Amino acid sequence: MSDSTGKVVGVNGNMVSVAFEGNVSLNEVGYVLLDEKRLKSEVIRIKGKKAELQVFEMTRGIGIGDKVEFTSELLAVELGPGLLGQIYDGLQNPLPQLAEKCGFFLDRGVYLSALNENTLWEFTPGARVGDTVKRADSLGTVPEGIFKHQIMVPFNLYDIYKIKSIAEAGKYKVKDTIAEIEDSEGKVISLTMTFQWPVKRPINAYAERLKPGEPLVSRYRIIDTFIPVARGGCYCIPGPFGAGKTVLQQNTSRNAEVDIVIIAACGERAGEVVETLREFPELIDPRTGKTLMERTIIICNTSSMPVAARDASVYTAVTLAEYYRQMGLDILLLADSTSRWAQAMREMSGRLEEIPGEEAFPAYLESVIASFYERAGIVKLNDGRIGSVTIGGTVSPAGGNFEEPVTQATLKVVGAFHGLSRE
Repeated sequence: MSDSTGKVVGVNGNMVSVAFEGNVSLNEVGYVLLDEKRLKSEVIRIKGKKAELQVFEMTRGIGIGDKVEFTSELLAVELGPGLLGQIYDGLQNPLPQLAEKCGFFLDRGVYLSALNENTLWEFTPGARVGDTVKRADSLGTVPEGIFKHQIMVPFNLYDIYKIKSIAEAGKYKVKDTIAEIEDSEGKVISLTMTFQWPVKRPINAYAERLKPGEPLVSRYRIIDTFIPVARGGCYCIPGPFGAGKTVLQQNTSRNAEVDIVIIAACGERAGEVVETLREFPELIDPRTGKTLMERTIIICNTSSMPVAARDASVYTAVTLAEYYRQMGLDILLLADSTSRWAQAMREMSGRLEEIPGEEAFPAYLESVIASFYERAGIVKLNDGRIGSVTIGGTVSPAGGNFEEPVTQATLKVVGAFHGLSRE
């Protein structure tokens, strides 16, 4: 926890203005203290000693003079075994456990660990004492469903390290120490099975980024024949409401030749999200004959949740996809719908009183959308394995108008266009 603190001097919807003391960084996480609750927020602009924070919770009750604590940490997700089969919100809170704790109506300021810290994992060491390792190198594996989950050197360790000790084969919890490594200055670092990574920073712990050259087989004949998607590429599905975008995505997730599917329900209607949560556990995976949820992660963010959480849900999903790509797996990320993410950006931009672009969307809309889709890619890892992230995003233009800004900004960066119509 940082020593920097502040006090609320203004509230505008889900944005609060804070006068602070000390040092505060852009995208740093802060907590607004409201009675006994700590409301998570992110710094989105700094002017002198005043910062604007987007709050990931309802801001009802926040008043002038309320205390704010800064953490000196960026908004991050927890990475490790146990992610597959989970249903998270945009901040990586496991929703089933959150429902058990809070009931049908979720409380503000309740944040749970993304990984079950009591589960025992069968660890098999893959490195030996004395070996030299660097970030993203594998220390061993644990079985996670049908995959061997690589336990890696955290991506935020940039030195060359020597292994001082490593755990023997056996069962361990995610927070147990499984290795100790020594850096070039002689400092010893203890490693567990889990670590954190900032969601808005692409994971680039690989040897080489490759040019996509193979199609991603979706098993839709018309798509694979006429409008194929490249493995490690990106594509969009624009169409009016009710055209079948979500149905197409769900069928693609079941039949596509990929290892892991990640679904980001960004600002979707609650009924549609509930339908996804009910259907996915019942879908049979043609690859394994078991439920498709065993190799799926769902990030849920409904339209009734605060707009700031929509922004977080998209970046949480793509960071989890990049993490599994580091294991040499092929990941399909389906974002539904990027239009509602853009609407959230428009709302926050308006509260920041920025100069608006076309249809009041922020002037930087195109660059933000491009930076998201650019996180797709096929890469060669340090050990020679190949992994990929393919991103498919739906766009919901009002009235099916493909000339609107979000659709046009998306078309400039994607490699395939699957336009739908109700006719």
